[in-house]
Amino acid sequence: MSNLKNVQPLADFNWDEFENGTSANVSKQELEKAYDETLNKVSEQQVVEGKVISVDKKEVVVNIGYKSDGIIPASEFRYNPDLKVGDVVEVYVENQEDKRGQLILSHKKARLSKSWERVNAALDNEEVIQGYIKCRTKGGMIVDVFGIEAFLPGSQIDVHPIRDYDVFVGKTMEFKVVKINQEFRNVVVSHKALIEAELEAQKKEIISKLEKGQILEGTVKNITSYGVFVDLGGVDGLIHITDLSWGRVSDPHEVVALDQKINVVILDFDDEKKRIALGLKQLTPHPWDALDADLKVGDRVKGKVVVIADYGAFVEIAPGVEGLIHVSEMSWSQHLRSAQEFLHVGDEVEAVILTLDRDERKMSLGIKQLKEDPWETIEVKYPVGSKHTAKVRNFTNFGIFVELEEGVDGLIHISDLSWTKKVKHPSEFTQVGAEIDVVVLEIDKENRRLSLGHKQLEDNPWDAYEAVYTPGSVHNGKITEMMDKGAVITLDEGGEGFATPKHLVKEDGTQAQLGEELSFKVIEFVKDTKRIILSHSRTFEQAKEETKPTRKHTAKKEAAPTINNVAASTTLGDLDALAELKAKMEKGE
Repeated sequence: MSNLKNVQPLADFNWDEFENGTSANVSKQELEKAYDETLNKVSEQQVVEGKVISVDKKEVVVNIGYKSDGIIPASEFRYNPDLKVGDVVEVYVENQEDKRGQLILSHKKARLSKSWERVNAALDNEEVIQGYIKCRTKGGMIVDVFGIEAFLPGSQIDVHPIRDYDVFVGKTMEFKVVKINQEFRNVVVSHKALIEAELEAQKKEIISKLEKGQILEGTVKNITSYGVFVDLGGVDGLIHITDLSWGRVSDPHEVVALDQKINVVILDFDDEKKRIALGLKQLTPHPWDALDADLKVGDRVKGKVVVIADYGAFVEIAPGVEGLIHVSEMSWSQHLRSAQEFLHVGDEVEAVILTLDRDERKMSLGIKQLKEDPWETIEVKYPVGSKHTAKVRNFTNFGIFVELEEGVDGLIHISDLSWTKKVKHPSEFTQVGAEIDVVVLEIDKENRRLSLGHKQLEDNPWDAYEAVYTPGSVHNGKITEMMDKGAVITLDEGGEGFATPKHLVKEDGTQAQLGEELSFKVIEFVKDTKRIILSHSRTFEQAKEETKPTRKHTAKKEAAPTINNVAASTTLGDLDALAELKAKMEKGE
């Protein structure tokens, strides 16, 4: 308080001017004018630079040197996540004062006003620019560059194939403008172009150091049906499917996965080292080298069928160790068959080792050896004279091949099918797949052949026919087949005979036809060749001869032609009649 007592008022201070708004002889208007001169002159719809004085999640405050600061939504700066206080940015003055006296600015419009010029300059100067990835679109991404929506193709995002585009949405990245369509104002940008130059230098360095047998680390880039592409750091190499594993691989996904880091060995490359062949299985010892040393021919092994063909099946008994079961080693049967009838891919099988070559890494196996060879005891199970039921396998012109059991086949000759019926082809008698009763006639063990018969199951009817079809006897029969040389007649008693055309002339002079039932005289019977010669004409010719009147003076004259006719048609069965006629001729003379 003591200090206040000592304060003295200014003698020359004009309190009236102070209360009226003026002092020191300066007017209020002059003061306002002097203040305005300290501020920037800003016009609406003009782009100016301003300094960021505040940044938060919702808005950015920018000072452009005007009497009030402008507020801009933070969303207009999404492309620049590194924005901070003190940064100088371009803004567009929309309104110097709104109703509340607030300066209205826009950063987005400021960027757009010069964006087309900037984009074109960036293309011409190969300038690296920043852009904000807004969203996904068909085939790529939409990028905000200087306020312009540019297109980023999926192939231009990275040097590696992109499998998940969504992870890039919302990111700010560096780009190069690679194409502009001036007519439609379309802009295409690339991020890949920025790193290609760096990768090219890295690629040259890697290629220059490549050597066969070199082991490198790589990343699985792509998996196809025929192999795996591996990125060695800007250089791609291919692991063929056969070089993924010592065992068989049907799908590379069974061995590797996308983006997996693996060690590979360089197997080969071309002169320019653009095609690099890699191997994965070569990094591990060959399974044949680890195969049990005690394994030998005759041992039984178990495995899985991995490949099958008509000629056989490959069985994997250990990863990378396979043996071939030839189709001939699948069954004791000698029929030509395909391996698919016995095995399928994926089947678990047991087999016997037939051959083993460790140097050549080859092995042959057999599964029929697990069963006893039926031909070893063929005489015991199928002795001569024994009767069995067989299955018809196939026909030939000379007989029928049948199967008694797996591996035991036999032949029924066509002549052993029937005692009475003349079989021209086996298909007339039976059919493939049908069952037929047989009797064993002969065994050829060395050549693994059986001779079989079917007619032998019944007694030979020709023994009985010999007493029935005596020469001169007459029987009823039906014409069942007509040929140029004559006809086949089926007799009522069961036999079959043959008559030539001249013996088929009926009493009225007409020729007998197919299907007619007539009486026939036996003129010849031969048991060994199973032949019966018949005649219908003889049945009525003999009756006429017996009823004809005898005249002595004409006997000699008529005898000659009679003898000739009989001799022309007579067989051994008519010898008695011929002898009697001869005696009559001699008596007449």
